[in-house]
Amino acid sequence: MKQLLVAPGPNSFHPFCRESLEAIERRIAEVNAKKPKGEKRKHAEEDGPKPSRDLEAGESLPFIYGDIPKGLVSTPLEDMDPYYSNKKTFLVLNKGKVIFRFNAAPALYFLSPFNPLRIISIKILVHSYP
Repeated sequence: MKQLLVAPGPNSFHPFCRESLEAIERRIAEVNAKKPKGEKRKHAEEDGPKPSRDLEAGESLPFIYGDIPKGLVSTPLEDMDPYYSNKKTFLVLNKGKVIFRFNAAPALYFLSPFNPLRIISIKILVHSYP
């Protein structure tokens, strides 16, 4: 499987959009199509990539990524960790460069990640106190 690596730096931040979600769903479908029906899930998880310790939720963004562009603070971004390339997740970074990871599945079964109510809720949640 081709591993998606993001070059560190300010150019590695990409907004999470509908096309990003569709690309994740395509990668998930490709992986599921290649997997034999009787294969156990445990083996697939053991052999696959591990989450990067530098990009864990709740941690500060590493310095190698530089500053966050002003328009991308508190907005959904594509996940930079290769481990999450086949998982429906996105990142949100606040002014303090703290990483927040959210599920891109519909919240309450009807609020997509692009719903205005969900976007406002995420902005409130990641807001850093003065």
